[in-house]
Amino acid sequence: MQTAEKTSAQATQDAWNKRPLIISGPCSAETEEQVIATAQRLAATGKVDVLRAGIWKPRTKPGMFEGIGAKGLPWLQQAKKITGLPTAVEVATGKQVQDALTFDVDVLWIGARTTVNPFSVQEVADALRGVNVPVLIKNPINPDLELWSGAVERVARAGVKQIGLIHRGFSSYGNTEFRNAPMWHLAIDMKLKHPDMPIINDPSHICGRRDILLDVMQRAIDLDYDGLMVESHIDPDNAWSDAKQQVTPERLAEMLATIIWRKEDVASEEYHAALEKLRQQINHLDDELMQILGKRMQIAEQIGQYKKSNNITILQTNRWNEIIEKAMVKADKLGLSKEFITRYFDAVHMESINHQKRVLDS
Repeated sequence: MQTAEKTSAQATQDAWNKRPLIISGPCSAETEEQVIATAQRLAATGKVDVLRAGIWKPRTKPGMFEGIGAKGLPWLQQAKKITGLPTAVEVATGKQVQDALTFDVDVLWIGARTTVNPFSVQEVADALRGVNVPVLIKNPINPDLELWSGAVERVARAGVKQIGLIHRGFSSYGNTEFRNAPMWHLAIDMKLKHPDMPIINDPSHICGRRDILLDVMQRAIDLDYDGLMVESHIDPDNAWSDAKQQVTPERLAEMLATIIWRKEDVASEEYHAALEKLRQQINHLDDELMQILGKRMQIAEQIGQYKKSNNITILQTNRWNEIIEKAMVKADKLGLSKEFITRYFDAVHMESINHQKRVLDS
């Protein structure tokens, strides 16, 4: 028994340290046969490091399938015994943490609906005190990095040493292409705030459908993510939850074989010399941009003086719409995305408003 425990712990640690880390399994554990068959087929691919399965499923509306519950945990335990794959489960309460650990679950993750609630995160964190188990934390449903960072801090304060991040996209009004808008810039910001923590991409919940999974997986790897969590099922079309976004273990293996796995660096003097030359050009352009933005804000302050003298409102909607329309036309010609230009000009606009507000308040 002691040897088996050491072997299991070592397998978990080996998986946690692996890059890329591939986590896969069904959205929901449905039957013992389904869980074990999925685990066996995933293990047979030789490409999966951790078996995941939803035991408790927080759903948007009552009456939907909310998971098989704790009775599915022995199925995962048996799947691990057969395949040697460490297991991972989502937990949302202290009781779920205790149940999962009782059945030797190796990795826990906190879901998006839990991350959004500090009380729930704290309950989970309290249940993790004194426990040596890796914990992954998904981004909250809404695009709020403070909630995400707050969840990380609560779990870290509980004494958990191995913490990772899962980027599963954000709920966004007007989003039509994805189930959850990726908002890559937010995930990148989070990665920069926590550079020592692995960040895993969850393309299944970003996409909501299997036909665009590979594109999102590749983009995540291009952005130097540390791994992927992809839902797989032996019969995706008849899955009890999230059928459209799951793939078979064999299809997952095909996609992983297609991905171009990027390196963070290469031992080449020619490469580094060329890169350094281009980066110096970027540094120079960045300096020019800062100077130009500074001058723009000085002009905005002058405009603020005229508005103050004539009791004119700061916000001029027609003028702003005119600026945006012209910028969009130029952006297209310059190969700049509309999304970037919108974010950029919104930021410049808000800074300009702040400068003018200070003038009016002075």
